[in-house]
Amino acid sequence: MLIKPPADIDPSEITPRNVYEARRTFLRQAAALGLAGTMLPHATAQTASAAPVTEQGKLAALPGKSSTLSTTDKLTPHKDVVTYNNYYEFGTDKHQPAQYAHRLRTRPWSVMIEGEVKNKGPMNIEDLLKLAPMEERIYRMRCVEGWSMVIPWVGYSLAELMKRVEPTSKAKYVAFTTAMQPDTMIGLRIPALEWPYVEGLRMDEAMHPLTLLTFGLYGEVLPNQNGAPVRLVVPWKYGFKSIKSIDKIVLMETQPKTSWNVAAAHEYGFYSNVNPTVSHPRWSQATERRIGEDGFLAPKRKTLPFNGYAEQVAGLYKGMDLKKFY
Repeated sequence: MLIKPPADIDPSEITPRNVYEARRTFLRQAAALGLAGTMLPHATAQTASAAPVTEQGKLAALPGKSSTLSTTDKLTPHKDVVTYNNYYEFGTDKHQPAQYAHRLRTRPWSVMIEGEVKNKGPMNIEDLLKLAPMEERIYRMRCVEGWSMVIPWVGYSLAELMKRVEPTSKAKYVAFTTAMQPDTMIGLRIPALEWPYVEGLRMDEAMHPLTLLTFGLYGEVLPNQNGAPVRLVVPWKYGFKSIKSIDKIVLMETQPKTSWNVAAAHEYGFYSNVNPTVSHPRWSQATERRIGEDGFLAPKRKTLPFNGYAEQVAGLYKGMDLKKFY
C-alpha cells in the first residue's frame, strides 16, 4: 500500500536530510555499540547529582524580576518547552534529550574563562548564580527548521560576566564550548557533529543587553535537556547559536569556529541572524510555526527580521551585507 504524506505539510516541516541521516547513523551505531540498555526511555526526574530539586522532586525555583526587555507574546506551554529540544549530545530526535539528559551531571560545575581577559580561571556555578540580579525575560526563539517558541528565561545579561572578567583591548570575539561527558552524553559516540559543540559571538553582540546568560526557565532552574546548569540565549539569532551547558568561555582576537558552520558552511553562517529574506538552501525562512499554538492546519506566521528584535539590534549590522554575512 502506498502511503502519501499529507498535502499541507511544507518542505520546511520535514526533518532536514542531514539530520535524518545522522539520526539513522546514530541508531545503527548505537545498536552496534551495545547501547540498547542506555537508549531505553527513562524518567525525566532530576537525580541527586544533577540540577537542584525540591523535596517533591520538582526543579528548584529560580525566580527573577520581570524585565522590560520581555515580549508580550503568548507563552509556549511548559510541557512543550521541556520535551521538544535540540541537544545532539543526547540524540538527534527532538524528543530524545528529555529522555536521556537526566544523566547529565550539573554539580559540581564551573566555567573556565580564558583568552584575552585580565581575570582568567574557573568560575564556580554557585558564584555565577550570585554575580548579578536575576531577571525573567520572555523571549521569542526561532529554530532554523521553521518552528518557534516563546519562553520565559531566567538569568542576567552576559555583559555582567564580561565586565567582571575584564576583556583586554584585543578581545573582538567570545567563544563558548559545551561540556563533554562521554558517559552521560550518548550522542558523543556518534559523529553527527564535531565535538565538543562550540559557538561564538562578536564582542558587541556578546555585550548587548538582550544576550542572556541563562540559568532557568519558567521560574525554575534549567532542566538538563534545556541546557543546565548555564546556557546562552541570543533571541535575534537562530536557536543553535544559544549554546547549552557551557563549561568554557574564551575571549579571542579572531573569529572562532562554530559547530554548524564547520559541519555545513553553505547552510549555517557565523552570524545566523533570523532573516526571512535569506533562505536556507533546503527551505524558506520566510514563515514559521509556533510550537503549542500553530497546528499543521493553521496558517504559518511570517518570520520577523531579527526575530522581532530589529529595533534593538539592527544597528549592530549597519552597512553589512546580511546575505553575505548570513
